[in-house]
Amino acid sequence: MPRSTARPVLAALAAALLAAPSTAPAGAAARTHAAAPPSAVHPGQAAQPHTVVPGQAAQPHTVHPGQAAKPHTVAPAQAVPATVVRPAAARAVPGCSAPLAPARPVASVPWPQRRYAPERLSALATGAGVTVAVIDSGVDREHPQLAGRVLDGTDFLDAGGDGSRDCAGHGTGVASIIAAVPRPGVGFQGLAPRARVLPVRVSEQQVVDGRESGRTVSAADFARAIRWAVDHGADVLNLSVVLYADNPAVRAAVGYALARDVVVVAAAGNLHDSGNPRPYPAAYDGVLGVGAIGSDGQRAGFSQTGPYVDLVAPGGEVLMAAPGQGHRQAEGTSYAAPFVAAAAALVRQYRPGLTAAQVAQRIVATADPAPGDGYGAGVLNPYRAVVETGAGPTGRADRVAGLPSDRAEPAELAWRARREAARERALTVAAVAGVVVAGAVLLAVLLPRGIRRRWRAAP
Repeated sequence: MPRSTARPVLAALAAALLAAPSTAPAGAAARTHAAAPPSAVHPGQAAQPHTVVPGQAAQPHTVHPGQAAKPHTVAPAQAVPATVVRPAAARAVPGCSAPLAPARPVASVPWPQRRYAPERLSALATGAGVTVAVIDSGVDREHPQLAGRVLDGTDFLDAGGDGSRDCAGHGTGVASIIAAVPRPGVGFQGLAPRARVLPVRVSEQQVVDGRESGRTVSAADFARAIRWAVDHGADVLNLSVVLYADNPAVRAAVGYALARDVVVVAAAGNLHDSGNPRPYPAAYDGVLGVGAIGSDGQRAGFSQTGPYVDLVAPGGEVLMAAPGQGHRQAEGTSYAAPFVAAAAALVRQYRPGLTAAQVAQRIVATADPAPGDGYGAGVLNPYRAVVETGAGPTGRADRVAGLPSDRAEPAELAWRARREAARERALTVAAVAGVVVAGAVLLAVLLPRGIRRRWRAAP
């Protein structure tokens, strides 16, 4: 959304996943955002500098969320330049060096679903026909709730990959919040379960013994990843990534996406306790910057505040799919962003005449009021964003898709019917009351006169 053009220039490049799924069983929330030395990086923090050439292995390095990193380092949620350099011959994609612990399926309904009730939305929109790019740690298409929803993507970390290998679990979790399909006996599902996910792998960072480690791509390749997703059909970009420096290549890549009518959603960062350093891409004009709330509706303590926060969404103790099968729980603005990306997919399906800027405008304009500062426009309300009228543009006639932009909303029709019925009842009551009052007035005036003049009925 429009913001000041003044950006602080940081000497170090800070980028990394804003949060990583817990390696513990579902039910225990995981978040690392404690302070670390300047060279360390945590989800939402700066990563140590090291350049990774697509297709080549990068030196492992310790990452701590919310810290500054040396220039040229990028982690899931980091920045990158613009053109993709791919080796002519693909090589075998290596396996994960530290496979994640198995996770069990969770049957209970998580709190964000109780808040948003996807089943209420499914009669109106499911995200069908909309492609959401998840530029992250990869997306496991074998998970039962993501089967059939994940397209062939690409891998900027290991040449030859299609984006479906996820050694960290972060990207799979993000994608599931967007597009996980309902399954019998499982309470969790995505907000836009018919959306398509386009995976773009840029990191394998994960939490090990309370610290983050793993490879990431350079800022230049992060920017290239954004452009690749746009050129391969993305309608919405989910960037659960933070870079604590204004990188020209990333800025240009975001501008490239916006100019091509793509909705760009980015996490606002987890470094509230470290002074709220300005997070990119969330701070770029036109990007929906997303903060996090907990199940109590209050802003999560780690969630950054500033003019780059356009609205907030669930980001505390969020349930999501884990690679392979089962579910994990984690927290961070990384997991708030996909709720907004999913809402954008719903609006793009239901109102295909809207531009990306108009979709973003509706999402912000229909946010629910928040209890204080630090929430941007308020708390995401996907249902209002889809159906509410008078909240910004409703569509353009020059862009035709599955649903006409002037289609009547079911909620509005029901409201109109109730209002018309109430109006008719009020008019009827008013008419009857008017007749009664008029009769009473006539009697009160004429009857005494008739008595005084001894009026009698004609024979």
